Amino acid sequence: MLRGLVVAALLGLTVGAAAEEPLRFEVDPAWPKRLPNDWIMGQAAGVAVDAEDNVWVIQRPRTLTDDEKAASLDPPRTRCCKPAPPVLEFDQAGTLIRSWGGPGEGYQWPQNEHGITIDHKGFVWLAGNGDTDGQILKFTPDGRFVLQIGKQGPQTDSQDTTRLGKPAGMMVDPETNELYVADGYYNHRVIVFDAETGAFKRMWGAYGKPPTDEKLGAYDPAAEPATQFRNPVHCVQIARDGLVYVCDRTNNRMQVFHKDGRFVKEMFVEKNTRANGSVWELALWPDERQSYLLNADGANNEVRTLSRDTGEILGRFGRNGRMAGDFHWVHNLAVDSKGNVFTTEVDTGKRAQKFLFRGDMVLRKRAALQEGQTAGQAAGQAAGQAVGQAVGQAVGQAAGQPAGSPR
Repeated sequence: MLRGLVVAALLGLTVGAAAEEPLRFEVDPAWPKRLPNDWIMGQAAGVAVDAEDNVWVIQRPRTLTDDEKAASLDPPRTRCCKPAPPVLEFDQAGTLIRSWGGPGEGYQWPQNEHGITIDHKGFVWLAGNGDTDGQILKFTPDGRFVLQIGKQGPQTDSQDTTRLGKPAGMMVDPETNELYVADGYYNHRVIVFDAETGAFKRMWGAYGKPPTDEKLGAYDPAAEPATQFRNPVHCVQIARDGLVYVCDRTNNRMQVFHKDGRFVKEMFVEKNTRANGSVWELALWPDERQSYLLNADGANNEVRTLSRDTGEILGRFGRNGRMAGDFHWVHNLAVDSKGNVFTTEVDTGKRAQKFLFRGDMVLRKRAALQEGQTAGQAAGQAAGQAVGQAVGQAVGQAAGQPAGSPR
């Protein structure tokens, strides 16, 4: 009987130690604050967080209906509202602190704004997926033009290194100052450029093979995985350990590579999704190990916490709807240094939201890293101590003595 009590205690502790608590979030319904100047936001097609934890949103003024932008018409039809500038920078409280964007001299502004990232030097990068968009733009934080990679014009193919094909998203690697582009809504590749000069470096398609543009049939969850990326190739994220994560949106998967394009693995998420894909955006969790991936899914309209190692779903929040915390076509997400999540929505969603992280980031760091101790060692020590206490209690009870009394 005593042995049974000890084994039961050990099994219970093992299961408890192995279970992983999902990250918890709570919507902040007051974020962002009302825009000044009677401005209103159109489809919000990108979000990023900079080194100061300010939040950048790229939105599409041209997607506003006449009813929404009625105060800007000639003559005005109502008292409100007017299109906000495409690039909006907010502080943590949701106050607009800077805005700019639109056509200007020396560059081709996108027909349809899509994606924004802030690099390690503070530069702002923008993309677009309009019919003729094939360019990436680089600006200073105050909106001064710096560099254009690619050009607008007729779409070509995934072998063309002089332009892109409706690029969806991008990220700069701080170690090499290289720009990785998820390309895109027309092409089927990841393509890499020098972030200073715009020079082409390398590219690859699914499984690290040369990209192709062969026509694929409709997605079938029961079929063998597609040998190329489907459109759109929607996001790219670079982890500190050098792994590159790519959103193959309508294949319901992410593929993982080394920086040189060598294939590592693929992970499927909600594989039975037959709408417009489940892997719209990924963001790396900001602990030291970047333990999790956050996944925005605009078809199922939820945000998930995934294991970065396995892709296992550990938690999720959101649903299709209009209330605070709901989503309609949640398109992008970003995470600040404290674990707060920011999302943007396209189609008729046309908004940004903030979700407050309800947890302890410092304790998570300590559990993973303190004094070089592995999580397994820490768990083993904790389990050993707890098992010792459990054994003492079991022995005491079996001997007819109060638990913990001297023998």
